[in-house]
Amino acid sequence: MLARIHSAATLGLEARILDVEVDAAFGLPRFTIVGLPDASVREARERVRSALKNGGFPLPDGAVTINLAPADLRKCGAALDLPVAMGLLWLCGVRGDDRASRVFVGELGLGGEVRPVRGALCLALAALENGFDEIVLPAANAAEAAAVAGVNVIPVGHLTEAVAHVLGTHPVRPARTLLQRREPGVIPDFSDLRGQAIARRAAEICAAGGHHLLLSGPPGAGKTMLARRLPGILPRLSLPEAIEVTKIHSVAGALRPGGGLLGAPPFRAPHHGISSAGLVGGGPRPAPGEASLAHRGVLFLDELPEFRRDVLEALRQPLEERRVAVVRARGAVVFPCDVLLVAAMNPCPCGFLGDPRRACTCDPRERLRYARKLSGPLLDRIDLHVTVGAVGWNDLREAALAEGTDTILARVLAARERCSARRGAAPGFRNVDLTAQELVQHCALDHAGSRLLENAVARIGLSVRAVHRGLRVARTIADLAQRERVNAADLAEALSFRAPALAPSCPEEQVDTPRVGP
Repeated sequence: MLARIHSAATLGLEARILDVEVDAAFGLPRFTIVGLPDASVREARERVRSALKNGGFPLPDGAVTINLAPADLRKCGAALDLPVAMGLLWLCGVRGDDRASRVFVGELGLGGEVRPVRGALCLALAALENGFDEIVLPAANAAEAAAVAGVNVIPVGHLTEAVAHVLGTHPVRPARTLLQRREPGVIPDFSDLRGQAIARRAAEICAAGGHHLLLSGPPGAGKTMLARRLPGILPRLSLPEAIEVTKIHSVAGALRPGGGLLGAPPFRAPHHGISSAGLVGGGPRPAPGEASLAHRGVLFLDELPEFRRDVLEALRQPLEERRVAVVRARGAVVFPCDVLLVAAMNPCPCGFLGDPRRACTCDPRERLRYARKLSGPLLDRIDLHVTVGAVGWNDLREAALAEGTDTILARVLAARERCSARRGAAPGFRNVDLTAQELVQHCALDHAGSRLLENAVARIGLSVRAVHRGLRVARTIADLAQRERVNAADLAEALSFRAPALAPSCPEEQVDTPRVGP
């Protein structure tokens, strides 16, 4: 006698439908799972047996063989417990109608509880794409999976609920979902940040155009405060973006149990001891890294020079291509990573180079070694280099609050709307997305602007990439000012952010900050 139950498994951000074939034959009692299972899948026999026994369900006699097809795809995790249990019950006569229209996923506890699994949103999308009517999954995963329109998401908390639904004795109503709202007070307000007018301006340009930002300054100057407030001035995620971001967090197991789609841009701040695989993704079973978990949001790298050199260099290509391709012998997995990189660092190892209040205790060799921790190609990919000075007492005792998040957000949204309308693109398009051909059309310079750019290339030594990035920043500055054309003042402000952030760290070379302009 043979039972065939449908399930699904994730592969990167995609999912594949699996056939769980259960066969019982005469012979000595045994329980065998084949089809390239890993250790967690093979252990399902103990979990399923206990769940069926404690739920009061029968077990088939004889030799039980379970085949997980396709056999060439490695099966990992405990999400196949529920379909295996349903296959065994089908052999024992517990059968319902329309078996082919359902997909089952879920981990079983020893008492029959159905526990959450990773990648539920991807699994629901796979069920829809393959023509299934329902997907039966853990109740804790129902809110995220229910975002998929066209397939009924049946939430169950216990094996008995799944059986009652299949038999039709107690049908379970399909789940619904909503975007998770940003709770007041979760993201701190920009009004808490005193002083730092240039850094605040750079953060606004960063959010409006999608440009990367590097903050350099002494300890306690407010670099981390500014970075943690940056998600508050980013637009909320649209529905397609929310589904895309939630898929990544679901596969990584980073979603709050019972939570729905993520509506706010994510903020990720990994420790500087992170590995390359932890930052950009990888591992024996490829999983998304911090760069992908920050997709459509902010990736904050505090103490940038303290990260290992190979870790930072691994980030160069994903920043350019906005995707990470993890290649293994069995194939390649692609994770998106369209992030807003915000990095913070001290100007020297002791942190007080250029601080008028405290003297730097680093010798020239230490400063040079510190500066060389960051490669030129990586710094060239960062659009805005800002020196953050120490906050004075006059700024701290100022009674009036600084400009708040809502005011800045209104300007950012207006600038993005101008950008999308000018290009005729869907909402969410940013100036950083402009191609080299579109720069000629949307960032055309007058005579004064052309002379300014020519002098900047000659004196600063800008690369072609830096020139294009500078023009995109100038376009964003013009959008914030509600100007249709980019003028010389917009370009001058954009180029002022291209000054090498580490130049003052090498005093023995007597590096002079070049003056931009004719």
